[in-house]
Amino acid sequence: MTRLLIVGPQGSGKGTQGVRIAEAYGIPAISTGDMFRAAVKSGSELGTKVTEIIEAGNLVPDELTSAVVRDRLSQSDAEGGFLLDGYPRNLGQVADLDAFLGGRGEKLDAVIELVVPRAESIERLTLRAKEQGRTDDTEQVIENRLAIYERETAPILDVYRAQGIALEVDGVGSLDEITARVIAALEGHGLTRSAAA
Repeated sequence: MTRLLIVGPQGSGKGTQGVRIAEAYGIPAISTGDMFRAAVKSGSELGTKVTEIIEAGNLVPDELTSAVVRDRLSQSDAEGGFLLDGYPRNLGQVADLDAFLGGRGEKLDAVIELVVPRAESIERLTLRAKEQGRTDDTEQVIENRLAIYERETAPILDVYRAQGIALEVDGVGSLDEITARVIAALEGHGLTRSAAA
């Protein structure tokens, strides 16, 4: 049973690393971004709500995000553990997640913080925007997203540091180097991979 959260600023590579770590531990990688995109694609009632919010340029509210995550964590493939990416992203969502897991007699085992200098994040995101032709990723938009991360998401790390489960990992280097660092940090925290993974 391994329950993980991966946190890092936009451009830190947490999506890529999250999938790699989840595979190494044989658990599903659960990304709120992916869940919202799937909901939008499905055309469900939730998808319609999410589409309206995103098209208005707003963040999906906590209650809706928490409901989507609770539903996903209740699915059978997450019974043996999970890796969350993109949730919780603020203190309100931390409280929601703790209450939900606590109700099941569970808690997070570790929180992986990918540490990447701001200039590196901006450089990576600008490059990604060029490669993928993403016109919305202007330097101003990127700066704004990083400011939101620093203001809203960074404080959740204080909560997890106080619980002794936050693991800082240098997020600069090759994909393999960073993955190896994350796994070493998790193993140092007592979380060994299952033989099946």
